[in-house]
Amino acid sequence: MNAPKNLLVVRTDRIGDVILSLPLAEIVKRKYPGCKVSFLVRAYTSTLVKDNPFIDHVLLLKEKNNKILIKENISAVRQKKFDACIIVYPTFLLALIIFLSGIKNRIGTGYRWYSFFFNSKIFEHRKHAKKHELEYNVGLLKQIGISENVSPGNVKFNLKVYEEEKDFIKNLLKENNVSLKNKLVIIHPGSGGSSIDLPSEKMIELTEGISEIENLQIIITGNNSEVELCGKFVVNNSVKNFAGKLNLSQLNALISFADLFISNSTGPIHIATALGKYVIGFYPKILSCSVERWGPYTKKRTIFRPTIDCSNCSREQCEKLDCMNSIDIGRVFDECKTVLKIC
Repeated sequence: MNAPKNLLVVRTDRIGDVILSLPLAEIVKRKYPGCKVSFLVRAYTSTLVKDNPFIDHVLLLKEKNNKILIKENISAVRQKKFDACIIVYPTFLLALIIFLSGIKNRIGTGYRWYSFFFNSKIFEHRKHAKKHELEYNVGLLKQIGISENVSPGNVKFNLKVYEEEKDFIKNLLKENNVSLKNKLVIIHPGSGGSSIDLPSEKMIELTEGISEIENLQIIITGNNSEVELCGKFVVNNSVKNFAGKLNLSQLNALISFADLFISNSTGPIHIATALGKYVIGFYPKILSCSVERWGPYTKKRTIFRPTIDCSNCSREQCEKLDCMNSIDIGRVFDECKTVLKIC
C-alpha cells in the first residue's frame, strides 16, 4: 500500500492501554516523517497524548452520559480527511464510525464479527499472550509497511510532564510535610478490577515495613472511589493518602518524583514505566492478565507472581485457591530495600 500521509490511531480504552500505544507515533514518524499522526482517545486519558512531540492532533471521543455519539464522531473524523486508520482497540461502534467516516485504509483485527468494516485485517489472537500488548500494537504497523522490533530497552513513550503540575505537587508535598530530600515511594493499591490483586492486608503489611525505613516517605494514590481503601494504608506519619486529590496530569507529575512505584496490574504502573521509574508489580498467572501480556514494559522492574504450582489458571481458580496470597511479602520487602539501596 502507499505510505500514509494522514494517519489516525484509535485507542479509546483505559490508561495503560493508551500508554502502551504511545510508541506507535514515534515509530511512524521515523519511517514516514511527512505523515501526520493523530490519536482518538477518551477525554480522561487525553493528557497522556497531549503535547507528545510525535502526535500532531488529538481527537476526543464524543460521548454523552457514557454513550458514544455516532453522528458527531463520524463528522469529527470525516473533517480531518484521514487516509489510514489503525483501530488498536476495536468495538462495533468504533468500527462503524471509522467505516462511515470514509477512511480509505482501515486496519483492525480479523477476528471480530464486525471485522468486515476493516479492509486491512490482522489475524492475531491477543488472548493467547504470545507477545506483550505493546508488541501487538507495534505489529499493526506492518499493514502500513513498517516492521519494527521493539524491546524494553529501546522503546520510548514520550509522556509529557508539565512544570506547572510539578510545582503543584511540590506545594502539595510541602503542605503534607513531605520532603523531597527523602526517598519517595508511591504505592497504588487499587486496580479497577482488571486483574487479581495482591490482598490488601498483604499490601498494608508491606507498607508498614517500608514505612519504618528512615528518611523515606510513602504516598498512597488512587481515584475517588478508592479513598476509603487507601485510607487503610496510613499506618503512621510516614504515609500520606493522596487518593482522590489528583487528576491524571498531576498524578504523572507526582510519579515523576518517585524513587520506587509499587502496585498491582493497573494503568499507573505503565505511567511509572513511561517515566523511567523502577516498578514493583503483582501479577496473577491468568493468561489474559499475565505479566507476559500486560507487565510494565521496562528493564527496571521486579514482578511477583503466585508461588502456587497451577496450570491453565482462570480467574475463578485464582480466586478459589487464593493464589495471590502465596506471594511472600518478606521477599517483596527485601527487594524494595535493594532497589532503594538500603542495607
